[in-house]
Amino acid sequence: MDNDTFIKETESVKIHQLWDELLAKHVSENGNVDYKSFKTEHKKLLDYIYVLSLFYANGAFNTISKEEKLAFWINAYNAFTIDLILRNYPLKSIKNIKKPWQQRLWKTVNIEYNLNEIEHEILRKMNEPRIHFAIVCASVSCPKLLNEAFTASNLDEQLTKVTKDFLSDSERNSITENNLKLSKIFQWFAKDFKQNGSLIDFLNQYTDVIISAKAKKSYKSYNWDLNE
Repeated sequence: MDNDTFIKETESVKIHQLWDELLAKHVSENGNVDYKSFKTEHKKLLDYIYVLSLFYANGAFNTISKEEKLAFWINAYNAFTIDLILRNYPLKSIKNIKKPWQQRLWKTVNIEYNLNEIEHEILRKMNEPRIHFAIVCASVSCPKLLNEAFTASNLDEQLTKVTKDFLSDSERNSITENNLKLSKIFQWFAKDFKQNGSLIDFLNQYTDVIISAKAKKSYKSYNWDLNE
């Protein structure tokens, strides 16, 4: 089987199907994860990660579209994060794990990247700031985990949805015309949201409120408790 045939056949059986099924079963509409029930299907999650590794290892991976790569790495990041939590569950916070974002747990399936590298060296360099509302660090203050897999064909719609949902969630962001109390995500990754204007220009694309250019900004404390 040549590379192009492998890619097409892998896509035809939906490489993210296992992940989609797991998310639908173990993640609520509010993004809360039932890690206890998820743990009963840890093997299925590992099977999905193995499918990802086969797809990634194939030479034709480099020829797929930007949307397919974005969907692949967003799903991979979230699946790896869930895997990391399940390997250590029960626990109160991802921060109870030693160097969680530096661990190389997936080298056995030939994916040598850790979570930090996927976020900073791959996803952020693809110039799509909405990824910050799609990848999830298993914590209360993170964006909620979407309970379906990201796919290339629905990617723009899905990224818009998770961005709007995050901004309209008053626990994570409080937005009025003249006053912004924002998630620290906007502080940590400030330059990502200023690629085509100011932060407020970015926010105004995804909020119902028209924010003044002179609005005062502050940042909320970040709750690292597990998102369960």
